[in-house]
Amino acid sequence: MTMRRTRAFTLVEVLTALVVIGVLAAIAIPTWRTHLLRVRRADARDSLVALQAAQDRYFGRHARYASGAQLSAPDGLGLAATSKQGLYSIVLDTSADELAYTATARPIARAGQDADDRCAVFSIDHVGQMRAVDSAGADRSQDCWK
Repeated sequence: MTMRRTRAFTLVEVLTALVVIGVLAAIAIPTWRTHLLRVRRADARDSLVALQAAQDRYFGRHARYASGAQLSAPDGLGLAATSKQGLYSIVLDTSADELAYTATARPIARAGQDADDRCAVFSIDHVGQMRAVDSAGADRSQDCWK
């Protein structure tokens, strides 16, 4: 009668596999988070572009831009004060003569996007100037509005 030997994993093999998994996770998780932050920036950009289009329509009807108070009013722009996915708060500042405006998108705390230090604040104005700054206030418009 012959005995069959089963092959088991040695402790060294198990530890080697765990080290490989740990190294892969250490590389993959930060890369995934960076990718996710970059993809979610579109929420701010899309919301600001939609606000600009709504302001253009409003200006065509009223010969002035809607004020910040009219952002979510049904007789104003009828837009939410947050982005579509709820990651950014939208603020509309209009000049005293209501012939100029700046709309700003800032990440909402604990919505997941507040960790984005590279593109911390997005803005667009009445002439279509698209701007973005990082958490230190440096201009990142070219980078963030892609």
